[in-house]
Amino acid sequence: MNRVKAPALGSQRTGWFGGRWVGGRWVGAGWVGAAILTLAIPLTVWPSSLLPALGAAVDRAGENVPPPLRIPSNIAWTRETIATASAGAALRGLFIARRCEHCHGTEGFSAESAIPNLAGMDPLVMWKQLEDFRSAKRESPVMQKIAAVLSGKDSADLAAYYSMLPTSPDPQDTRAFPQAPLRPADTGVAGGLIASGDAGRGIPPCQACHGPVGHKMGAPSLATQNADYILTQLEKFAAGTRANDIDMPMRSIASDLTEEERRALAEYYGAGLGQSPAGATVHK
Repeated sequence: MNRVKAPALGSQRTGWFGGRWVGGRWVGAGWVGAAILTLAIPLTVWPSSLLPALGAAVDRAGENVPPPLRIPSNIAWTRETIATASAGAALRGLFIARRCEHCHGTEGFSAESAIPNLAGMDPLVMWKQLEDFRSAKRESPVMQKIAAVLSGKDSADLAAYYSMLPTSPDPQDTRAFPQAPLRPADTGVAGGLIASGDAGRGIPPCQACHGPVGHKMGAPSLATQNADYILTQLEKFAAGTRANDIDMPMRSIASDLTEEERRALAEYYGAGLGQSPAGATVHK
């Protein structure tokens, strides 16, 4: 039986790697070895400036590429932040709100279904949205310009004022709310999602965050919100073009809903049905 004999110590031999056998080990590497070693280098040692370019090249080759990840909001709910947002003066907010009436109505109810109603909104919620507009974490060509000239104190004052406005009907104003009621089938779909969610898809009930009657402290009020505005926001969350929800609850939920379900939910709340417990509107 023939044995393969290694070169003697001190001898030199060129290998297919392009290196040399010196003193019992290979020294140097040719182009084949260099290629293998290069491919074996982990991406973590690549210059960080190259990685976004590599990722962008991959993204452009695919379809339905989600927006790049970013910090959703500059707001952190510390004790100091809550104190600042809660310290608004409603009387001062009333005077600042005069510039808001053209779009949001004199009583916090808009005449356009695509524009949000602000009456009765939780002050912490409204303060955060104004701050997100100001920092461009929430995008809107109109609201970003308006919020840019507001201070944190101005935002708190506005939030305090609108939170005190009543949400009861007023036949003397021109509010768009409520909109036309839904078809019975759509009412059942929306009511089921609000009351129970969809465990099979991991969708929690809407009332878990927004309350059984569409209003809960710390969450945007949906009880008297306009249908077109809600639908637009659900679509933006689903597409990732609105991304100021901390921990991504709305982006995750909205993207799992079908287009028909998003519309049914928007019209359900827009018709004022959210002011009653959802179970009362679910057709058995």
